[in-house]
Order: sequence, then structure tokens, then C-alpha cells
Amino acid sequence: MTHDTETGGITGTKDKDYNLVWYVESCLDNALRLETYIQDAERENDSEVAELFRKAQSDSRKGAELGKQLLRARLGG
Repeated sequence: MTHDTETGGITGTKDKDYNLVWYVESCLDNALRLETYIQDAERENDSEVAELFRKAQSDSRKGAELGKQLLRARLGG
């Protein structure tokens, strides 16, 4: 299976760099998705759940920022 053996020859991007790109995108996607969940919880006046999702959203933003820093350093940008 190509996916299991791909190390950059097909995509032109080394696995570790591709994985960082995926991680940043996933963190940002998660932060966006959690915004909807926060609004849903607030609409139901559930501050406990809203706060949980806010913390998770903050962690996702931090993860994205850390991943972007690594990408910049490793890709020379």
C-alpha cells in the first residue's frame, strides 16, 4: 500500500514535514469546530461545557502556533 510506504518520493515532502503540516491544519480545524460547540453550549446555558470547550480551543490554538513555529524553522521561512 502506497500510503504505508510513502516517505516523500511521491509527494515531494518528507513525512515529518507533512506530519507537521497535517498537525497544524488539524489544530486549526479543531479550534474552528470548537467555536461551534462553545456556541451550542452557551445557547443551552451550560457554562461548564462551554468552559471545557474554550480550554480545548485554547490548547488547539497553542498547538497550531507551536507547529507553525517548527515548520518555519525547518522549512527555512
